Amino acid sequence: MVHHIVCWNFKEGMTAEEKQQAGEIIKQKLEEIKPHAHGAVSIEVKRNELASSNRDLALLSVFETVEDLNGYQVHPMHVEAGKYIKSVTCDRTCFDYEE
Repeated sequence: MVHHIVCWNFKEGMTAEEKQQAGEIIKQKLEEIKPHAHGAVSIEVKRNELASSNRDLALLSVFETVEDLNGYQVHPMHVEAGKYIKSVTCDRTCFDYEE
């Protein structure tokens, strides 16, 4: 299994309401990809709700193989979601690992 974890912060200047709305849109756009992405075991988006975190949003996903992860990254639905995500976030970090 290949784990793909991505974290973001929302862009500065966004209100709490704008962040809430953007988080819901990102969650919907990314999670709806799962049934369409070959080898996607799970795709979840989580909002930061604890003061101890230093990121606003996280994508936690698992794929059967590295090839499946690579296919997900170029999937048209993912590319489209990425356009929106880039418009409302900054400070992207990514950590991928294989078990």
